[in-house]
Amino acid sequence: MPSGRKNRLLADIGPLRDHADFRRLWFGNTVSYIGQQMTAMAVALQVYAITGSSFYVGLVGLCSLVPLVVFGLYGGAVADAVDRRRLGLVTSTGLTVLSAVLAAVAVLHVRSVAVFYAIVALQAVCFAMNSPARSSMIPRLLPPEQLPAANALASLAGGVGQMAGPMLGGVFVGLWGYQAAYLIDAAAFTASLYAMWRLPAMLPGDGDGAVRRRPSVVEGLRYLAARPNLRTTFVSDLAAMVLAQPRVLFPAVAGLWFGGDTRTVGLLAAAPAVGALLGSVFSGWYGRVRRQGFAVLAAVASWGAAVAVFGVTRNLWLGLCFLALAGCADTVSMVFRNTMLQSAAPDDMRGRLQGVFLVVVVGGPRLGDFLAGSTADLFTPATAVVGGGLACIAAVTLIALFQRGFLSYDSRRPVA
Repeated sequence: MPSGRKNRLLADIGPLRDHADFRRLWFGNTVSYIGQQMTAMAVALQVYAITGSSFYVGLVGLCSLVPLVVFGLYGGAVADAVDRRRLGLVTSTGLTVLSAVLAAVAVLHVRSVAVFYAIVALQAVCFAMNSPARSSMIPRLLPPEQLPAANALASLAGGVGQMAGPMLGGVFVGLWGYQAAYLIDAAAFTASLYAMWRLPAMLPGDGDGAVRRRPSVVEGLRYLAARPNLRTTFVSDLAAMVLAQPRVLFPAVAGLWFGGDTRTVGLLAAAPAVGALLGSVFSGWYGRVRRQGFAVLAAVASWGAAVAVFGVTRNLWLGLCFLALAGCADTVSMVFRNTMLQSAAPDDMRGRLQGVFLVVVVGGPRLGDFLAGSTADLFTPATAVVGGGLACIAAVTLIALFQRGFLSYDSRRPVA
């Protein structure tokens, strides 16, 4: 492949090359995210070692879900009211301290799972407050034409963290104990803290520091309801994540469809992540896409089609390929949805919209798990997977018919 064409396909590193503040923030976020995933793995391993119960391990996820949903919305409102840099510093410091507390708990051999649940819940609160502030900083650091590349790089960092973090967490726990994973996580947050510290003040709005009125969650939701293009970014994601989310069925279909075991379940779970990572690596063309609304709908429809085809294939490797395709489509959708939110929304609304984005990303797949599991119990896993994929395509078709403005959205003239 000629080098020019190769460079156009591979991830655009222009935001990293041209903007030192973004480069430091991206590197800090990448390192800290790997550390967070290490801690998540270590907590799961330690809770299981204490209780011997997968149920108690599952409660760890529940303890983080509720604060993420509640404080995701509240954190977005806070990010629209205060200096986002300061909010990022405070919450990153909180995450650092909580990882250090986990290390102390491990050293002291505390065997109360309630302690772990409380710490995990506090971590979720800090993350939910941190994420909208961090995401709403990006449009202040980069020109609009580099936002797709920046979001693709963020997706790449997330994919690396999801793949490397749990693996490293397991290795460090095996070599040096639980406290090693927690302490390394605490140290990793220093990269994020340094990046935030080097940033200029990030006051919302026009940046003059004047507080005209206290931003509210309700005000943000009303704004979103009255902006069809921004609203449709969330509706389209829910169409994919709620209607066509097959992951909860992987343990069942691994044996029923492919005659496999737990290793097969692992392959099925990893395939979308691999596809998502590839979608980030080969994202060089994202910045040249102008009709970003069309790109979102095409990606969501591709997700639905890939899931539906996965539901009818009984060849494992072919099924893995379609799951990887679904993961790649999800990355494309995520990049352009986030870019539209960052470009079309005014700065004093970005925090709240990023808070809603976090809630949808966290809550949508879990609703999808419930829907897929219920449908599979009422009918069959194949009905749940194929029907969900087709329902996703039908939803995209309706969106395209009734939201023509979203379909023709042009990044050169962003309209909320």
